[in-house]
Amino acid sequence: MSMAKIALLTSIVAVLVPLSATAAPLAGSVAVKSGTWAHPDFKAAIRKSPSSTAQRVASTHYLTEDKFPEVYPVLRSFVDDNGGLWYQIGVPVRPNGLTGWVREAALGPLSRAHTRLLVDRKRLRATLYRNGTRIWHSRIGVGKRNTPTPAGQFWIREKFKVADPGGSYGPRAFGTSNYSRLSDWPGGGVIGIHGTNEPGLIPGRPSHGCIRVPNSAVLRLYKLMPVGTPVEIR
Repeated sequence: MSMAKIALLTSIVAVLVPLSATAAPLAGSVAVKSGTWAHPDFKAAIRKSPSSTAQRVASTHYLTEDKFPEVYPVLRSFVDDNGGLWYQIGVPVRPNGLTGWVREAALGPLSRAHTRLLVDRKRLRATLYRNGTRIWHSRIGVGKRNTPTPAGQFWIREKFKVADPGGSYGPRAFGTSNYSRLSDWPGGGVIGIHGTNEPGLIPGRPSHGCIRVPNSAVLRLYKLMPVGTPVEIR
């Protein structure tokens, strides 16, 4: 490993949450705090603990359900007895809340999002922060009472321009690591953040779990919020 890469890893890993300081996340979610993330370099085993003999809990995959490069948040790091570097990552699968460990080589270069999105289901508002400063906010629509937007800590996996900007998803959309409770939801049940062709229903609870944003607001959000951004839904 080059000195330049070691320096970069040191600077990014330094912001990861220490094991002793990590509070237990809400059941069914992943405690994504630092915004550090990476794409996978190859398909690799995700293990229950940082050991090549530990139980395999999943495997990394290259693409999201919408065929965009997958994003894995890096939560912690660990150096084993042989000097091998491991990362604990969040795993975007159903049910929500799975984490596991991969070798450092399984991931591409680490990146960091300096933003954080807070979704308040009670007040029907979403707020985006960058380095602790509010840079965007909007009224929103969330899930109906019988199909609620699941609460917890998640992350942004993808962002894209919608092919039909006049359709129900509006002009822009984000995919999160949050999955709906509905087992028959198209596309695997990913909870999205997107625009709308029914702005009169915002603020409100009109959806099957996704977070609806007025089109003018989602266009601004698209410019401000990168993939890897931690998302907290209260």
